Amino acid sequence: MRFLTAGDCALVIEFGNEISGALNARVKHVYDWLKTKPIQGVCETVPTFRSLLVYYKPELISFKSLCEKLEKISAEDLDCKTAPKRIIHIPVAYGGQFGEDTANVCAHTGLSEKEIIDVHSGTDYLIYMLGFLPGFPYLGGMDKRLNTPRLKNPRTKIPEGSVGIGGEQTGIYPLASPGGWQLIGRTPVKPYDPSRETPFLYKAGDYIRFVPVTFDEYKRIEEQAASGVYVCAEEIL
Repeated sequence: MRFLTAGDCALVIEFGNEISGALNARVKHVYDWLKTKPIQGVCETVPTFRSLLVYYKPELISFKSLCEKLEKISAEDLDCKTAPKRIIHIPVAYGGQFGEDTANVCAHTGLSEKEIIDVHSGTDYLIYMLGFLPGFPYLGGMDKRLNTPRLKNPRTKIPEGSVGIGGEQTGIYPLASPGGWQLIGRTPVKPYDPSRETPFLYKAGDYIRFVPVTFDEYKRIEEQAASGVYVCAEEIL
């Protein structure tokens, strides 16, 4: 673990140099601690795969003092801590007009479309971090059988809600944007909506479970989501 300066009012704690659940658990531990037991002078924290960005007010706490406090928190034994697992169910219509790259994924993996859907929706994905776009989840845990390279020529615009595969990762495009992932489906819900009281459906440390729906169900959920009455199912384990 090491501490790096990030300007004159922020620091970065690096816990390692790889993407792993163990490292991310350490990031989440410090992140959650600072949410529940704030350190005076700390303004905001931003978790990533393997590090935590901490904004602070240098007039209230020094860089050295903050590092010492964070080091003590980081050194706590995590083995005895069992945080609840929150799983957000995200409905997805796979294939057809919403999964225009499904054939590419089938050809690369040797799996049928049904197998791709079954495998992709058969995993609970840990959200390591949010980034790139508001509400874009960087997920861990995709079955290696689904690994498919990104498109050689990225699209200039991917529709909002698109679910795709990029190499060893899968994710959701919460907003229309350029992108190069292989599209296999689309969700009718908005992962990010600034007009909601809680703009994001999920946060780092939560899990996503993709739930296959028919195209008719997609349209029904889309209408309910637009009117603000649809709520994604979730589990706490």
